[in-house]
Amino acid sequence: MVLLRSRLTVIAACGALLLSATPALTTPALAADGSTGSTPTTAPGACAPNTDARLTVEEQRLAGPVPQEVLSRSGFDRAAPALTRALCAAKDARQAEQVVQQHGRALWQRAVDRVQGRGPARGDLARDDDRPLYWARLDMSRTLREWQPRFPLPEAGRAALLDRLEVGSRGQDTMRLPAGKGVKRIVVTGFDPFQLDQDIRRSNPSGAAALALDGTTIRTADGPARIEVAVFPVRWADFTDGTVEKTLRPHFTAGPRQADLFTTLSQGRPGRFDVERWNGAWRGGFPDNANASVTGQIPVPDGTGRTGGTHGPQWTSTTLPYRALTEADTGPYPVRDNTEVTEVPAGATEPVTRPDGPTPGSAARSGGGGSYLSNEIAYRATLLRDTTGLRAPGGHLHTPVLPWAPGNTDPDTGTLTDPDFLQARTAITTQIREALRVAAGQP
Repeated sequence: MVLLRSRLTVIAACGALLLSATPALTTPALAADGSTGSTPTTAPGACAPNTDARLTVEEQRLAGPVPQEVLSRSGFDRAAPALTRALCAAKDARQAEQVVQQHGRALWQRAVDRVQGRGPARGDLARDDDRPLYWARLDMSRTLREWQPRFPLPEAGRAALLDRLEVGSRGQDTMRLPAGKGVKRIVVTGFDPFQLDQDIRRSNPSGAAALALDGTTIRTADGPARIEVAVFPVRWADFTDGTVEKTLRPHFTAGPRQADLFTTLSQGRPGRFDVERWNGAWRGGFPDNANASVTGQIPVPDGTGRTGGTHGPQWTSTTLPYRALTEADTGPYPVRDNTEVTEVPAGATEPVTRPDGPTPGSAARSGGGGSYLSNEIAYRATLLRDTTGLRAPGGHLHTPVLPWAPGNTDPDTGTLTDPDFLQARTAITTQIREALRVAAGQP
């Protein structure tokens, strides 16, 4: 385990040049390809942190030894100090916005590059690890929350900067599907690690697969297909605010870059993949990464895009080619067509479980993917498919659970990785790629 890095030491380094993890250009703007541009490098004097800033539940977890070990062993402990120096040098809100956008996007690209084998690994963690991105993002958001600018910055302005950091560091604003008829366009989404109070070492195979697939092209029976991805937080509030719809709508809307296939991914059940046939409009209340619990109907954007109070249909369904996916040899894990739901039948008051999907007029209590955020992203994405008129296969694929090797199951004494864990994560990513190849190759 590594010792905690002092935040005061990080902030005091305001005048240093950006680390090589964030290369600079000659202007304070982003390059045309979205890569990192320059930021001011001369600090305006003192830039002490606001130690009274109220940190989120997720940011508070950074103080533990495991997050610090993940950052240290991946080289991602450099991201927050680089952001600190750039923020300390910002002269106004406009420059601060440029800094945050630049560093957020740079973090995402660095995570993708590391997983896909480009550039130095800068640490001994396996390159396909999704956890450095998660913990570095939180390290950066804590830096931004504690930063005291030398110019007026209302709380709404700071919140907007935090949102820009979230969007940029999740790949949500850099999904660039190609135009033209010679290539299919695939949208894939993953999730952050979750249930961290039970085991803070956790990785999420959906997030790892997303990083491995971003910007790649696969060969299918129907020609080449380009994959673009984004990763989402495990937080009810962000979904209520419409983060899924804001990210996916541009790629579902008719045009030359419209998606031809989409798949939302999340970690599901041990030892198997599940194509979730039905998605329910119900939040079951399981605590999220912010330790918030929400129960009730899923609120969706209205016709104008406003979020919060509108409710959609009780059920949506997958249009993924589930028969082809369950019959194809995509890898070592079985792929199941999961049709089970929990509903309150029409005229009844108590929920019942149905093995073959919902009955007419029933109220949803659990889709095939449950009643947590994996079900919700599937519901939102498929509902958006229907409301935008997107004529493309799409739905949710649950991955197997990442296992720990025997003897490494205790979160207090266990290590960050082991052979079983590493082998499973690689196998899951490989099988997801093959499943996409099968789905995109259908006529």
